[in-house]
Amino acid sequence: MKVLIIDDDNRNIFALKTALKSRGVEALGCLNPLEGLGLLDRGIEFDVVLLDMMMPEFDGFQFLDHILSSSGVSYPPVISVTAKAMKGDRERCLLAGAGGYVSKPVDIDVLLAEIRSIISKK
Repeated sequence: MKVLIIDDDNRNIFALKTALKSRGVEALGCLNPLEGLGLLDRGIEFDVVLLDMMMPEFDGFQFLDHILSSSGVSYPPVISVTAKAMKGDRERCLLAGAGGYVSKPVDIDVLLAEIRSIISKK
């Protein structure tokens, strides 16, 4: 399984990559959504994208809007990952086009269950 992590905090990327690697998951990290889109548009394949929703300049909602409005391009499913877990956030992310939602701090078992669930729906 191959995962793309998009988060503006290197510490979050490192922690997720380390936890996922210990479970046999290959992960690559990007510090902004535009870098992530560049990888996806170049044809690098991922099973799922873990997307931080709150980032400066180009946030997770703009990323979701871009990939959902792109015709002729197939993007992997997205799991929203957010630290500001406020009432209604899950629904807002799912309505924006995310296939799943996990709040920070991330419980790796919950995340892996969400990843397996979203991949099984592909």
